[in-house]
Amino acid sequence: MNTPAHTPPVRLDVTASDLHGEIERLRAIGPVVRVQLPDGVPAWVVTRHQVLQDLLVDPRVAKDAKHWAALADGAVPEGWPLIDFVTNPGMTTADGDRHRRLRALVTQVFTPRRIAAMQPRVEAITRLLLDELATHAPGPLDLRRHFAYPLPMRVVGDLLGVPSERHDEFRTLSASLTSSVTSAEETLATRRQLHALLTDLVTARRAAPGDDLTSDLIAAREDDDRLTEAELIGTLILILVAGHGTTLNLITNAVRALLTRPDQLATVTAGQQSWTAVVEETLRWDSPVGHFPLRYATDDIRVGDAVIPRGEAILASYAAAGRDPRHHGPTADAFDVTRPPARHLSFGHGPHYCIGAALARLEGEVALRALFDRFPRLALATPPDELVPLPSFVSNSVQTLPVTLGSA
Repeated sequence: MNTPAHTPPVRLDVTASDLHGEIERLRAIGPVVRVQLPDGVPAWVVTRHQVLQDLLVDPRVAKDAKHWAALADGAVPEGWPLIDFVTNPGMTTADGDRHRRLRALVTQVFTPRRIAAMQPRVEAITRLLLDELATHAPGPLDLRRHFAYPLPMRVVGDLLGVPSERHDEFRTLSASLTSSVTSAEETLATRRQLHALLTDLVTARRAAPGDDLTSDLIAAREDDDRLTEAELIGTLILILVAGHGTTLNLITNAVRALLTRPDQLATVTAGQQSWTAVVEETLRWDSPVGHFPLRYATDDIRVGDAVIPRGEAILASYAAAGRDPRHHGPTADAFDVTRPPARHLSFGHGPHYCIGAALARLEGEVALRALFDRFPRLALATPPDELVPLPSFVSNSVQTLPVTLGSA
């Protein structure tokens, strides 16, 4: 179906009250659909896996907001809910040589060896959290709050050297950063508070370097280059938000999927399928990130009958790509851990592929295996249709996950 730029955009539900239902309706319109974001800001949602994969490596698609016509024209309010998310100075908003430079500096310290070496610590934190859960048995309790959140928050907090007493502050500010319903006042306050907290962290690590990623990023060099102060703070924000938010949603979404599909859970706990399969199927079927903002067309881009005009914004809909029947077949809407491995895009593709993907997978597998080993009678404590989605088209999960633990 033709969706030219002058066609009135579809108003995107910024609360994501029915994310996958809305995506299905958008997919029926076309592979790319012009939508309206908060405050009437226009953008294009990509609804198909192959189209998204191609656009993620298309040289006519940029990440730097200097290419965004609406921002240059003053059509994006200063307190726009996602303004800091899309203008934060770091890898996710850089292109070309600048992106390669920033990524090279970060990969010096965020290495596969370092991530692999974190497994004992991830397992230790998981055991501690399960011990704490056991004191609440049989429940009910909110598994998202008491398990899915603190595990990645403690892991990324340890990684960055964030004092444990400040974890909740960072969690609250991170959630505000990815919310699509915050007020202008809250957006601006979040910016000030998050920068102040991270500036305090950087100041402390400069005075007393430790065995943490913040200290290493301060010292990182590439051909006598260093991260600028703005780039350092921006990189820490990226690692903080992506490092705990993605894994928090991954664990929550996986547990919800398994508890509402006892046959799938039984297949895994009987050893017929791996926890790796659970993690990958969750990433595909219920991506922790719904629509990732933003990319920008640096030239007119034709997709089917539609043309994305130069200067307009593009949402990478990982949630849409994960259930695209053209790529995943007629059962794309079904959660099935026995599905043959199929490539998904939930960690991106191309130059901006998520640098923390291996850590998120590690945490997800460790957490899920240990949780169901410890509490094999784990069950939802509320009907599935009463679970309330997060009010964000970026962060995809539910606000709470009430469960009963049964006996350990």
